[in-house]
Formats: sequence, structure tokens, C-alpha cells
Amino acid sequence: MSKFDWSDLDARLLRLFVTVVETGSITGAAQQLGVTQSAVSHLVNKLRAIIGDELFVKSGRGIAPTARAEALASRARNLLRELERFAAPDVFDPAQWHTTFTIAANDFQRDALLPALVARLRTEAPGVALRIIPSNVPTLEMLRDEACQLVISPRPPDGADIVQKRLFEDRYRVFYDPAVRSAPRTKAEYLAAPHATVVYEPRRALHLDAQLAERGLQRNFVLMAPGFSALPAFIRGSDMIATAPGLLRLGLMKELASAPVPVPCPKMPMYMIWSQRRHDDPAHRWLRGQLEDCARLLAVEVG
Repeated sequence: MSKFDWSDLDARLLRLFVTVVETGSITGAAQQLGVTQSAVSHLVNKLRAIIGDELFVKSGRGIAPTARAEALASRARNLLRELERFAAPDVFDPAQWHTTFTIAANDFQRDALLPALVARLRTEAPGVALRIIPSNVPTLEMLRDEACQLVISPRPPDGADIVQKRLFEDRYRVFYDPAVRSAPRTKAEYLAAPHATVVYEPRRALHLDAQLAERGLQRNFVLMAPGFSALPAFIRGSDMIATAPGLLRLGLMKELASAPVPVPCPKMPMYMIWSQRRHDDPAHRWLRGQLEDCARLLAVEVG
């Protein structure tokens, strides 16, 4: 193994290495970095000599990192972030921030929180475009792989490198069409009623149903939709009911009637979740603060 010489490393070499790992291709890395393939190959060979490892091996039409390269890529990303923070100004100015910020959120939290956040961004950080993707049941990889920079969900994934903070807490209510039926008043009426519900993953029940099952209670499902936004169209003109977060009565479900659930239900907490490596980033911290403000205003509106 060759001697590791720190003087031969710089940010450009580390960024090139990470790009080759992420693209799995010399050609793809060259295109992304705007350099020639021969330049990428030369620098990869230079890094091989420094590290004393092959770093990449052929895999199909591309290349794959060795185990050593995968471990070094994680450390290289951390070093690059430290260098970015080292060069960043001490005072963050949102008006000068230009980026696309990606938040993963399903329809309930998306509609409840993000319109207010977008309005704030357009005023205070007009250079920021907000991209929203479905969170479904969020995974650690969404944040670790930077598919998004923030997740809003009632189910934070469990990981030592993940940070979470509660934004608000909601209560479930029964939604129904008052022109067709009345609200269920007893446990028996509730369980016998035809239910419309949301299923984000096959064979994975909502937390509500897992809690009901522990008490031996089973709802009568006749419709399972991929999101809350689908439910109003099915409930209108039908005798079906939906048990959903109460905040939906302010927006998505506002044309339907609602009533308390006649069986004990768990509360629904809502969290924002992010990667530890973004925790001290001034821009990320500022945006989290804006989202917290939006959540506080929502709580006041609900009362």
C-alpha cells in the first residue's frame, strides 16, 4: 500500500471521487463536472495511487465502488461539507439564497403546512424553489441519499444520524356526507359503518388501525386509497365514512361534515425530520424555523 500523502488531496479531487461513486460512470462524472473523460480517468488513477486501493471495478456497463471506496466516499462527503461551511459567511441572508429545496410530505401535511411556507419563501427567499415529493412511509435513505432535505411525517424513521422535532399534534375525526347519513354515535355503529381509508404501503396498516387492533377492534374497509386527497370524491353521495386528521376539515374535507370518533383513538403527532449532517447548516436551520412558525400559526387557527 502506498503512503497516504495529504498534500496530494484537495476539494476538487474529493468532489470528483464522490461524483464517480454517485454516477457509477467515468463518462457520467465527466458530463456532470464539465470535464473530459480522460481528465476524470487521470484523477481517479491519481487517487488510487494515494489510497492504495483499486477504488472502482467494472459492473455491467458502468463501474462500482469497492468496499474501501464506499467508506471513503462517506468521509469525503463530510469533508466537502466542512469545507463549504468553512467558506460560508457567518451571517445567512435568505434573500441571497438560490436553490431548489426538496421536502417529502404526503397530502395531509403538504396541504396543511406548505402553502404558508411557499408564501414566506416568495417574500423572504425569492431565489428558493420548493420541490415537494411524496413521503409515503419515510425511510432513512431518503435523507441519507439526499433525495430530499426535509421530511414531514407522523412516522419518523429511526436512525442515529436523523434528527426530528414535533411540529404539531392533531386528533382524528370522522368525516361523512350529511346528506346521506349521520355520524356514528357508538362503537358498534362506527365499526359496522363502511370505511374509506388511506394505505401508503401494501399490507401496512395506519398507526390508527394498529392501535385499534391491539384492543381487538377492526374497521369495515370498503375503499383503500393512496392518499387523503382521494377520499372526498368517494365519500360525497355515499354512506361511507373516513377517519382522518381533524385539520382536514379546514381544507380538503371542508365540504363534508365531521364528528368525534366514538372509540378511543391515538393522537396524530407531526414531525419534521432531517439529517444530522444538515443540522448546523444556516440555510437549513432558517428554513426549519420558517416551517415551525407556519406550524405555530396553524395551531392558533385550529385553536
